[in-house]
Amino acid sequence: MSSTTPHARLPRVRASELVGRGWLNTGGRDVSLADLRGRVVVLDFWTFCCVNCLHVLDELRELEEARRDDLVIIGVHSPKFEHEADPVALAAAVERYEVRHPVLDDPELVTWSAYTARAWPTLVVIDPEGYVVAQMAGEGHASALAALVDELVTEHRAKGTLRSLAAGSDDVYVPPAPTSGTLRFPAKAIALPGGNLLVADAGHHSLAELLPDGETLVRRIGSGERGLVDGGPDDARFSEPNGLCLVPTELRSLLGYDVLVADTVNHALRGVRLADGHVTTVAGNGQQYMVGGVENVVGASGEEGGGGGSAIRSLVPHDLPPDPPRPAAATLLALPDQRSSGRFDPALTYDPLDVRLSSPWDVVWSEALGGFVIAMAGNHTLWAVDGWKLGLLAGTMNEGLEDGPGSGAWFAQPSGLAVGEDGAVWVADSETSALRRVTGLGGGVAVVPEGVEVSTAVGQGLFDFGHRDGAADQALLQHPLGVAVLPDGSVAVADTYNGAIRRFVPPAAAGSDPGVGQDPVAGQVTTLATGLAEPSDVVVLVDGEPWTPGAPAAPGARIDLLVVESAAHRITRVALPATLAGELLDGGAHRTQRPVTEVVAGALRLDVPFSPAPGQKLDDRYGPSTRLTVSSTPPELLLEGAGTGTDLSRELVVNPEVGEGVLHVTAQAASCDVVPLLADGTPDPDVFPACHLAQQDWGVPVRVVDRGVSPAGPDDEAPEVARGRGLTLPLRG
Repeated sequence: MSSTTPHARLPRVRASELVGRGWLNTGGRDVSLADLRGRVVVLDFWTFCCVNCLHVLDELRELEEARRDDLVIIGVHSPKFEHEADPVALAAAVERYEVRHPVLDDPELVTWSAYTARAWPTLVVIDPEGYVVAQMAGEGHASALAALVDELVTEHRAKGTLRSLAAGSDDVYVPPAPTSGTLRFPAKAIALPGGNLLVADAGHHSLAELLPDGETLVRRIGSGERGLVDGGPDDARFSEPNGLCLVPTELRSLLGYDVLVADTVNHALRGVRLADGHVTTVAGNGQQYMVGGVENVVGASGEEGGGGGSAIRSLVPHDLPPDPPRPAAATLLALPDQRSSGRFDPALTYDPLDVRLSSPWDVVWSEALGGFVIAMAGNHTLWAVDGWKLGLLAGTMNEGLEDGPGSGAWFAQPSGLAVGEDGAVWVADSETSALRRVTGLGGGVAVVPEGVEVSTAVGQGLFDFGHRDGAADQALLQHPLGVAVLPDGSVAVADTYNGAIRRFVPPAAAGSDPGVGQDPVAGQVTTLATGLAEPSDVVVLVDGEPWTPGAPAAPGARIDLLVVESAAHRITRVALPATLAGELLDGGAHRTQRPVTEVVAGALRLDVPFSPAPGQKLDDRYGPSTRLTVSSTPPELLLEGAGTGTDLSRELVVNPEVGEGVLHVTAQAASCDVVPLLADGTPDPDVFPACHLAQQDWGVPVRVVDRGVSPAGPDDEAPEVARGRGLTLPLRG
């Protein structure tokens, strides 16, 4: 059976009981599968650090609301980071992301293991009789899930085994008590001209302007309702806004806005005019960029690639006049309805409103680049934009920690940006718990400029984290979200899941003469402050005034940090010591613990099953509809089978000389709705099929065993998969 051939449902397997430390959103009661019998159940295995899991939460909202009588969604929180195992942190995350269904706290991965989940996120569908009928890994399954739920509802209503809320059953979801306050899960902040602060108040889906005390509310921009709406401060809507950046003074009148906002869940950039609080959408079309998708660019010409691409490599050329600006009032809502779509070409730039974005988390102005740098957390890249063009700057859209030229570098949810005095961009790369540095941005904004280089100052990889100070190559962070440059050239990191502010001193930031300005911790990491509640951003003050890199700072000046304490819903002032040195702390090293898969050295068959949803078929309009990429850490783990192809099955050869490692697997599959046929056998011209893309990255820890050694017994007594000769990772099956 091909991995993409529609097939019968899984064998009838009873769903395992839901076991964990406790429950949230249930009013204090435990929930069992018996309580859910008679309704369709979807288990959502997630962890709150994971942007793909957050995407799935958003995908589920509409389905959950529309089918609440017959469908129960249960979140199973299976943490990656140590901080995520804290029940208080989990409760805050459930509130922060507006999770409106019961959540099982599974810190020991008991239920995760019972359902053989291997990836964040994973969805498991259970029918009204308590049997597992489907498993889906990754994001992009909303349409498939809706079709399957509808099919199960119809089937079990006919059988008399459906028990909906309309029949008098009680809902297991109990909403938590509402909270109030000036700020609710603030994400980022900037200092405005005049000293006030502008805060991305993510939990209130708005921006809050505060007095310099960080407490007194001056005004709010945005209605507070989740949505994507342009207009005045009382009508505009955001959805969990994050990064903020002041537009250079000389460009404000030209662009028509003063602040650029990374509107994360709307997958958009918004421009805010401070004079009257008017909000305009300036990049993105409100839909999520799907890696490998064929509809990531919308253009008017109908040409492949959307027709909006330009081979001009500089967004604000130094040797050519810029393209005529789009009027500030023209937003995506004013664009023509009849627009074709196409693939995104990383070698081109596009009209900013024509390209789908993916969870932009932060934005910063780069003078050397001549444009804004965007931390595109949703697809692990950096992008560049100005008022006229937008394009990819660095990253392959693979998730991981790989340095080198920008076109080949790997990031993992870049979430914080800051520009140093030398023009380098510092990146808080959250999922690798790393501090990265991007150089070579001179000469104007370009799409993957040839000179861009990415390096890692602090960080080990996707699954290594902790709180350890000392030499940078040994130091550890835990899911940092913010970064700022200090007057001496060192870097302050909002080390979010450690609840700390850390400081990294680049060797270049120290004086050459140890007796004159030499920092004793050059090339090291220290701790400036601890005990903070998920710090996510830092604003630097010098003698009480906002400071920007390159501005003068007198010797002995007082340095304070305004820290955005997201989980404490406040802005906190932290006074730094005169030496800025901080403490050397060692809270230990940690590694994400997941069940290890034993594989036999030699031949290993990898299968990624995918079945189109009911009413859909594989979409081969643009060529092969599937894609599979395989690599390993260390690379020597695989003797054969690494690389990219279109078949969702692959023969691998595992190196017997490598004892353990991680298999990295990325799979994508595109499907589209089936168009009904008319009586004459031709497709109905009034039906326009929607297209869907499912995708997932797996990092599978493996242990290599000898051919004759297997937990299943001798080779001739165990099936191929149990003997460690096969690995199945269902994308949808």
